[in-house]
Amino acid sequence: MSAFLENDPDIKIVKNPEKSLLEKLNVEKWPIWEKEISTFDWYYDDSEVCYILKGKVIVHTKNGDYTIEKGDLVRFKKGLSCTWEILEDIKKHYNFGIDI
Repeated sequence: MSAFLENDPDIKIVKNPEKSLLEKLNVEKWPIWEKEISTFDWYYDDSEVCYILKGKVIVHTKNGDYTIEKGDLVRFKKGLSCTWEILEDIKKHYNFGIDI
């Protein structure tokens, strides 16, 4: 019931974020993760913010599907269970425990 009442989405996507926001977050200093075309289940035991450098993925959640692609700044909510369906090889900067 609490999930139904809250307004915070499982995944927040900022399309074409301002360069100043990326600089403020210091995104270029974050680690990089890469993965080939594949499908796998994932659970976020902490919040994650990532910036997509290349690729395209559909993330399937119980509340809907989210298409994420190059240039997107994305926040995954702590406690989220989902399935990643990588359509194009993905490369992203990532950081745990922060929010946008």
